[in-house]
Amino acid sequence: MYAIVRGGSRQHKVSTGDVLEIDLVDAKVGDTIDLPAVLLVDGDKVTSDAAKLAKVKVTAEILDEVKGPKIKIVKYKNKTGYKRRMGHRQRYTQVKITGIK
Repeated sequence: MYAIVRGGSRQHKVSTGDVLEIDLVDAKVGDTIDLPAVLLVDGDKVTSDAAKLAKVKVTAEILDEVKGPKIKIVKYKNKTGYKRRMGHRQRYTQVKITGIK
């Protein structure tokens, strides 16, 4: 059995025991959170009805806060002497899926 859940602005395919990185969540390490299910697949049965999915609970335990890869941003305009360099590292929350009920 697996489910498609919404984690921040993205959707992830998860099953029990998976470890994944979702957008940053305002919670402490060790807390348990519920992720909203978008789709549920149990063998041959596929559930996408919103009323039935409201009853589905996907629970996850927060393991850690991690950073994504460094992204380099370079701006340059020809013949004007304009150069700018910036960098960015996105922060993520690492979670472990503990159950789909």
